[in-house]
Amino acid sequence: MIAPNDATHGSGRTAGQVVMARLDELARFSAEPGVLTRLYLSTEHKTAALRVQAWMQEAGMDAEIDAAGNVVGRYEGQRPGLPAMLLGSHIDTVRNAGKYDGCFGVVAAIEAVAHLRQARERLPFAIEVIAFGEEEGARFPVALTTSRAVAGTLDAAALDALDTDGVSIREALQQFGCNPSGMASVARRRSDVLAYVELHIEQGPVLEAEDLPVGVVTAIAAAARFMGEVTGIAGHAGTVPMALRRDALAAAAEMILAVERVGRSTEHLVATVGRIEAIPGAVNVVPGGARFTLDVRGPSEAVRDAGVAHIERELKSIAGRRDVSVQLSHSYEEPAAICAPWLVDQLAAAVERNGIAPRRLPSGAGHDGLAMISLCPIGMLFVRCAGGISHNPAEAITSEDAEIAIRVLIDFLRHFASPGGSAD
Repeated sequence: MIAPNDATHGSGRTAGQVVMARLDELARFSAEPGVLTRLYLSTEHKTAALRVQAWMQEAGMDAEIDAAGNVVGRYEGQRPGLPAMLLGSHIDTVRNAGKYDGCFGVVAAIEAVAHLRQARERLPFAIEVIAFGEEEGARFPVALTTSRAVAGTLDAAALDALDTDGVSIREALQQFGCNPSGMASVARRRSDVLAYVELHIEQGPVLEAEDLPVGVVTAIAAAARFMGEVTGIAGHAGTVPMALRRDALAAAAEMILAVERVGRSTEHLVATVGRIEAIPGAVNVVPGGARFTLDVRGPSEAVRDAGVAHIERELKSIAGRRDVSVQLSHSYEEPAAICAPWLVDQLAAAVERNGIAPRRLPSGAGHDGLAMISLCPIGMLFVRCAGGISHNPAEAITSEDAEIAIRVLIDFLRHFASPGGSAD
């Protein structure tokens, strides 16, 4: 078992204290004072990326910003050029975000490498820490862009996706200082990668309820996102009788309640409308159009797809009764990602060696592992999050739990063995 003071920093602070201070620092790189909003390829993203790069270099890694806007640091193994264990998470955020979603996994991985360097340890494999530039899909209508680039599965057409200002990913990359034509160079070869392992806040209440600081993830839920568009007829708010209205917004409101009803009535399914827009959006006009987002997730594609089909039937029924039309357009879809059982076992063993019951649990939230599983086996370690709150300024973890997670990660790396029985 790793001694309680084994994961300490050269400054005398614990690893947990260092990580928490750095997360506070990263939270200052925001587009809005007092509110954390850091979107992919923004000025704030660039500033944060440069700071992360400096921390990687300080930890003994060779570090660069790649053509996708990822920050990548490499810590060589016992000899140069060995296959790498990939660690990391993302540093973009949703709007009005918390400090820990994504960023914790990046900063904790850097601190783990710093500890190995301080102990003058080289492992029988290299370690690469990746701060993915885009996971949330908060700026462009695509998600997991940069982890798909690393996995080699990014569709080049995704670079033409536009933000609300009409700027494409391709243009934003150029403004960021990256060369979009070099995107293919970001992809890893399968033979150069051992696995991808991510530390992340739980984004749920299980670990807190069971008084456990960490847990081992078994799978990431299948997810699908849509844009719903309702079309009715606009009219004067004072002259169109209620019985003759084809109000798109009122129809959309009923549809949103139907989405909630399906989610509540289907075991293990969650369904969410996170944004709605009225068209034309004037105070004295009956809305002739409405748009809303739809996010549906389940533990398997079968559960998710059955939920989507049920929702579609409900929406069409409402549209027919209200004499409007509705159309759902796919914007994102990912199958469930099963964490490699042998990685789950090794992470659980590291948890247990640190005197903690190895709780195994699924993730309802999406992560970069959804893309990385196309490249290599994936594993995840969750850290307890107060109230299970995420995507919210109220996100909170403790330095003590952060330190335990880093200790577990270091222990996992020291004992890691590939399914063939060795790390090399």
